[in-house]
Amino acid sequence: MKSSYSIYGLRVNELETPLGIDDDKFFFSWKIDDADRGEKQLFYRIVVASSAELLTEGIADQWDSGKQEGDPLRVAYEGGALGGGCRYWWKVESWNKQGSLSASSFAYFDTGLRQRDWKASWIWKAAEAQLNDFAYFRKETELHKPVTRAKIFVSAHNSYQLFVNGTRIGGCGSPAPSHPRKRKYYLAYDVSGLLVEGPNCLTAIVHYLGGDGQNYVNGLPGFLLQMEILYADGTRDCEVTDPSWETLDVIPHAIGTPFQQFRRLSAIEDYDATKLPEHWMDAGFPRGFTSGAVIAPELQSQAWLLKWQQIPEGIEERLIVPVATGIQEVGCQVFDAGLIVSGWPRISLSGIAGVSVQLRYSEDLDEAGHVKHNVTNEPSEFYYDRYTMRGAELETWAPDFSYKAFRYVEITGYPERLSADQLVIVSAHTAIVHEGSFNSSDELLNRIYDACIQTQKNNTLGLLADCPHREQAQFLADADLQAETLLYQFGQSYPVLEKVLSDFSDGQRENGTFPWVFPSSFDYPGFSGWIPEWDLHYCSLLWKVYEWSHHLQLLQTYYVPAKRMLDFYLNLADAELGLIPKSSQASDWHISDHPYQNIDQNGDFLTVQNIKIKHIIDLVGNMALALGYENDASYMRRRSQQLQEAILKHLYRSEQKQFADCYMSQHSHQGTNVVAYQYGIVPPEHREEVLESIISGGLDCRTLLALNLLRVLFDNGAEAEAYRLIHKTDQPGWGYMIEQGSRTIWEGFNDMESHCHAWNAYPARLLVEYLVGIQMAAPGWNSILIKPFMPEGITFMEGSVVTSRGRVTVRWETSPGSLLLDIDIPPGSTADVVLPLRSAGSEWVLTESGQNIGSDSGVAHNGATLIAVEINEDCIVIGLESGSYWFEMHWK
Repeated sequence: MKSSYSIYGLRVNELETPLGIDDDKFFFSWKIDDADRGEKQLFYRIVVASSAELLTEGIADQWDSGKQEGDPLRVAYEGGALGGGCRYWWKVESWNKQGSLSASSFAYFDTGLRQRDWKASWIWKAAEAQLNDFAYFRKETELHKPVTRAKIFVSAHNSYQLFVNGTRIGGCGSPAPSHPRKRKYYLAYDVSGLLVEGPNCLTAIVHYLGGDGQNYVNGLPGFLLQMEILYADGTRDCEVTDPSWETLDVIPHAIGTPFQQFRRLSAIEDYDATKLPEHWMDAGFPRGFTSGAVIAPELQSQAWLLKWQQIPEGIEERLIVPVATGIQEVGCQVFDAGLIVSGWPRISLSGIAGVSVQLRYSEDLDEAGHVKHNVTNEPSEFYYDRYTMRGAELETWAPDFSYKAFRYVEITGYPERLSADQLVIVSAHTAIVHEGSFNSSDELLNRIYDACIQTQKNNTLGLLADCPHREQAQFLADADLQAETLLYQFGQSYPVLEKVLSDFSDGQRENGTFPWVFPSSFDYPGFSGWIPEWDLHYCSLLWKVYEWSHHLQLLQTYYVPAKRMLDFYLNLADAELGLIPKSSQASDWHISDHPYQNIDQNGDFLTVQNIKIKHIIDLVGNMALALGYENDASYMRRRSQQLQEAILKHLYRSEQKQFADCYMSQHSHQGTNVVAYQYGIVPPEHREEVLESIISGGLDCRTLLALNLLRVLFDNGAEAEAYRLIHKTDQPGWGYMIEQGSRTIWEGFNDMESHCHAWNAYPARLLVEYLVGIQMAAPGWNSILIKPFMPEGITFMEGSVVTSRGRVTVRWETSPGSLLLDIDIPPGSTADVVLPLRSAGSEWVLTESGQNIGSDSGVAHNGATLIAVEINEDCIVIGLESGSYWFEMHWK
């Protein structure tokens, strides 16, 4: 019988056909598909060639790994140096347990440009740059022979829109924000199919902010492009930005418009279409409208380190047709998208020359039915964009140089009533892919899940934003909490989360601490705050991504900044008490829990902070062990023990079995005891009573520590209480948000401020992890735990997680007297399934694919060698290898 064993999902650095690999160290990965149970890869071979033809002939002129034993999640490239701007082809050969060989289809990856490969110069227009400036660039080039491949490498500060012969290239919000003096991102595009023999025209619109905003680092205005051309005859050519490029003298974008938020994130797009010369994107555009571009000397001299952007660009994910609501008058109409989205509106109207149409945004309406003048809870008169019409038969425009976030848009100035087909709302975000799934018989759970997923999409905007409107800023704690749902439910999450680690590594201060947000204009008044507790989330995020990926290179790259940060805090330890003191600066934010915490922080030594530091010491010790740094690991063990002893001595009230919120405090909050319980600080003899006290507190934690609370409950036999907290519809809780009509998740549990905050969207993971029951039991998903929790009243639940090994799927269905359970485990993974038993003495029988494998009488020995069954007093444990399984359990 023909084997179903096959290879798919070939990736380089977790990316499918990447176009700009410019790191010396990169890695290959792939997945195995096989319907046969227990199948796995025993050997593999990777071959890399400089052309598909050579690969077809079996010639691996770049690298041949040889036949290697094992089933690794990824394999580092160990061949010779690769050229810049080149394409390489590769495939994988894999041998299964029977010794059969399978080969993948060919895949390719392109290398980017290393610093030495750049010939282009940074250019700008001749006029002196201003805040919120725009420049329109163009260059005509003649091609005299057929092109085999043409690649454009491009960057700008701050962002660009690129066109080839009038066709838009690339996505939204590019390049992603970074610290430009540490690394400036560029993008790569294959434009082979857009060039023609004869004249061609490259054009770009570049937007420079320059306003010390909270979510970017200031730099200098500039545009950089290099097009590498390979002709059919084997010759090459190169087109670069230099003074031969032109800039439009008069442009439609107004310069120097106000920032839309006081945090200076984005500027009003005020676009006058009457000022744009027709056909400026076409070859043969007449002279008289342009001036020569100039080299940007200061930027050129800074020699920014250029790195290819590995996170995806922004995409327009879907178009929403809004409904009319609120004010409906000629010249003033309000429309409702039905939910908060990140993106922008797009209008298509009959042109009336000189008419200006204004689009204002908000989460909510005022009592008169107008869009409020705010950016969520912060007032703003400038959260709008404006378009002035040229008078064409049909004019389509979208203010898409920046992400806005809103539910309502108010359109004023157009002298005719708008119909439904003249306005769409574009939902746009970084192109993370929602690959996981959840569904159940309970509609409230489904709506909570959907709201979490939409909220996470809205807040992935070239960085992990805390909220998509007010700040669009990347906080460490927010990113750490967002990683829960990102890893469990989204593809492309690895490069997004690694960018967080990279960004904060670039922004790390001399003393080892981190800015409270980064990228950011840290020195600008109001943006230079410090949240010590947030620093600690750098390590927990790093460990979380490492455990998910089991990628040692991640630890090798970011261990040093993680340990530098931790050393700062360890060096502060009080000589007498052994505790870590809180910061003495009045401007620093001692934040636990949030938002609107009620944990006592008046003492000099905060309990949650000290417990979290102890936890981070343990994590850094684990990192050191993984990296083979025995001395560091030994040091961390010693410091962890010392701090734990100090916490128990000075912050634990053993008679009350409670942890004080801070040194000498009489208060003991649920959240303080939750983290002590979760991180193993509670004395073993008191754990049961402390857990009972935690359970009795309901949901007193806020967003930050509610995740810790739910994990403590789910992991320690209180699943019913954890489920109740997620599912309840009274305040506080996620169910309450949904019952109020919200389709996104709020910043906190109160109906105020931001109603789209991704750090509170972790229930999407918890529903799949604990209710459906798909849990990672070993790093990299080599081992899986399937342990569903089946609440009363729920008749079915299903979900899936896409791992480095493949998709894990579980569906369970209950009815009186029976349980059905379908499971798919990907090749290379094993799983333990834990099913609860009813009261002692009940009669039951368990079958798999119709065969009896166990009952209340004991394990059935039916020769099913791939299934191990263990019957315990309160549960059944079933050991599985990879494959698809169908269990039925019946009891009397």
